[in-house]
Amino acid sequence: MSARRTLLVPAALVGVLLAVSGCGPDDPSGPGPAQAATGTPAAAPTGAPAGATAGASAPVSSPAAAPSGATTTSPGTAAPKATAPAAPTAAAPSGGGTDDSYAYTHPCDSKDLVVRVTARPEAPSQRVIEVHNQGAHSCGLSYFPLVSVGDSHAADRSKDIRPLVPGGLGGPPAYPVGAGRTAFAVIDLNPGGGSAASAAGVDELNVVADGDHMPTAETRNFPLGPGAKARAPKLGLYRATVADAVASAATADQRQG
Repeated sequence: MSARRTLLVPAALVGVLLAVSGCGPDDPSGPGPAQAATGTPAAAPTGAPAGATAGASAPVSSPAAAPSGATTTSPGTAAPKATAPAAPTAAAPSGGGTDDSYAYTHPCDSKDLVVRVTARPEAPSQRVIEVHNQGAHSCGLSYFPLVSVGDSHAADRSKDIRPLVPGGLGGPPAYPVGAGRTAFAVIDLNPGGGSAASAAGVDELNVVADGDHMPTAETRNFPLGPGAKARAPKLGLYRATVADAVASAATADQRQG
């Protein structure tokens, strides 16, 4: 064997060993000159998952599950407007002082009433008694007002005339007047239409809105005007309209007790 062949064999063995160990003169622990120049990332560290490549995007995390009962919306969709819970509605108290049953147990207070007396042009002998409830609640009146006619200048009012009233009364314990409503009663001073008067000097109508619950001190006095005549006057019951009050007055046939 020649000396040249002898030297080639060891050299070949050294090259094989270097290839197997992966350590060559140009393979230091860091990236080689070629890698640094091109910016190629280093190989993935030992223990990386199979198939992982350097420079790959980080895995996208799945969104957290919405809490139970929450409302979710798709991207680009407007979120639903929050709706405030409706405020609870308080139940109206039964009656509330505005119905007839309340009026039956609550007589009207004179300070809540406005009493007026007006003439009827189509019936000169008749007067309309209006009782207006300006209070906040319903209240009850007697079936008809306590009424008398007489001489306003007389010191003794015992001779005042009291009209006839309808008989056979019954039903509710009072006439109910709602808040803001008006009750009407009509008195016919001379239903027969005669020219003769049963009493001289009659010029005043005296009214107590509720003869069952109000004292005589609550009497209101209204002038009848000159030439008034009174003969067997008739008084009707409280009614919701003047026409009904006129019809009631026509049925009056009993003296007041």
